[in-house]
Amino acid sequence: MTSSVEPGTQVELRPRYEGANIGPWIGFKHVNYLVEEALIAHFRRLGNDVRSLYADHGLCWEIVDIDTRIIHVFNLDEAVRLIVRSRAANDGELTYEVVIVGDRDGDEIKLARSRVSVVLREDSRWASPRAAAAPELASAVVPEIRRSAPASGFGSPPASGLPTDVAGLTQGRNGFAWTFRIPYFYCHFTERLQMSGYLRIMEDAVDRFLADRGVSIRMLLDDQQLIPVVPRSRITMLDEAYMEEDLHVVLVVDDVFKNLTFTVGMECYVQRGQTLVNVAAGAITHGYARLEDRASWGLSDLDERLCRALAR
Repeated sequence: MTSSVEPGTQVELRPRYEGANIGPWIGFKHVNYLVEEALIAHFRRLGNDVRSLYADHGLCWEIVDIDTRIIHVFNLDEAVRLIVRSRAANDGELTYEVVIVGDRDGDEIKLARSRVSVVLREDSRWASPRAAAAPELASAVVPEIRRSAPASGFGSPPASGLPTDVAGLTQGRNGFAWTFRIPYFYCHFTERLQMSGYLRIMEDAVDRFLADRGVSIRMLLDDQQLIPVVPRSRITMLDEAYMEEDLHVVLVVDDVFKNLTFTVGMECYVQRGQTLVNVAAGAITHGYARLEDRASWGLSDLDERLCRALAR
């Protein structure tokens, strides 16, 4: 087998069966779950497993930004290698590139690439003694998650400024809003919404958005054997969201590219008193695949009804 991937901390994993929701192919959410598992394995091998970081040092291991491009399809029960490489710290955050590679006819190819930022959020619920963290982790220790929106433009707030109420979040925008009560099983470290929870919320919100526009995923599947595929997704945390808060999720159509893909930005808010707080932002790009049989599919132009729905 030939390889063009530079070395790094490596782990072999298989996508979870739950993620095979398009025939035998794995969806974007579970690709990101593999990235999370690989990073946790990387910390473990360096002697900083996430359980000990919390129990011994009072530090909550948190992915606060994940930007993933999927280059080739992932198959059910396929063993893939994930290579984790450290990158220069960004504002103290620990940053990584994770490359996922697979075997295609004896050649090793990149299946996906992800850029991820991690912080270690101090636990504030318990006052029990804690040991000092390793010096190489010190820059990433934060008392709480409070971050600036990235300059990339993902999830940019309304041009007229942030409104004071939920109704104003979609006013004058090609958008969709949905309110979601944060359940405990989307949280970790007892109380805070975690990155995997945001990934599930993003997928759920797009499903609801398409149904609201009259082009539900089931409709296009039944009519034309079309199913959405995701070449890129990104989510970045800006603030903390807590168990049982109402999360106001806004999707805004950002771009339709040559009737091949469309991108929607995601914004997440909670209302605290009279103030809306932007707790996360992101974006997801969708194309469509036409299913041909149980084992093959091909990329398709966007359905005409879908293009009309996105242009509202």
